[in-house]
Amino acid sequence: MAGKFVISKRSNGEFQFVLKAGNGEPILSSEGYKAKDSCANGVESVRANSQNDARYERKTSSNDRPYFVLKAGNGEIVGTSELYSSTGALEKGIASVRLNAPTAVLDDHAV
Repeated sequence: MAGKFVISKRSNGEFQFVLKAGNGEPILSSEGYKAKDSCANGVESVRANSQNDARYERKTSSNDRPYFVLKAGNGEIVGTSELYSSTGALEKGIASVRLNAPTAVLDDHAV
């Protein structure tokens, strides 16, 4: 099963996308967008930047768990990963974004 981008509307009216792997696990989530078109542009930015390792910033949370952000060419964060149990798991998460993002279908649940 292929990965997919799921666009949904939050309770505050903002739009958000989640990139899910073929097994349905979320691997990258966006911030909230005021406009649905901006959210769709965020999806395209993930597609465009997912293959460039320099766009991934590996970080550590306040409770010492690794995670990563994916940045666009302008330095803006377009997606944030889940928290991982190890740096090895984090690297697998990045590999999954690289694998899934370019060909992931768009599943729009936002009304």
